This record gives sequence, C-alpha cells and structure tokens, in this order.
Amino acid sequence: MADHKIGEMDVETQEKTFDGFMSWVTWSVVVILVLLVGMAIFIS
Repeated sequence: MADHKIGEMDVETQEKTFDGFMSWVTWSVVVILVLLVGMAIFIS
C-alpha cells in the first residue's frame, strides 16, 4: 500500500462538485423563501 502524503491528491473534481452543490442549495433556498413570502402575501 502506498504511503499517504497530505496535500498531494488532486481535488479539483471534488471542489467543482462541492461548488455546484452549494450553488444548487443557495438557489433552492432563495426559491423556497420567495414561494413562502408569496404565499404569505397572497394567500392570507
């Protein structure tokens, strides 16, 4: 088994995946908040 060396692994793919996930979560929260505010204004 190879020795593990900290900081030598290429993490570009993981960083792109995490950035995409965070972008998706941010937009999802924005959409949910807009829907909730719209429901509070127009339904009640």
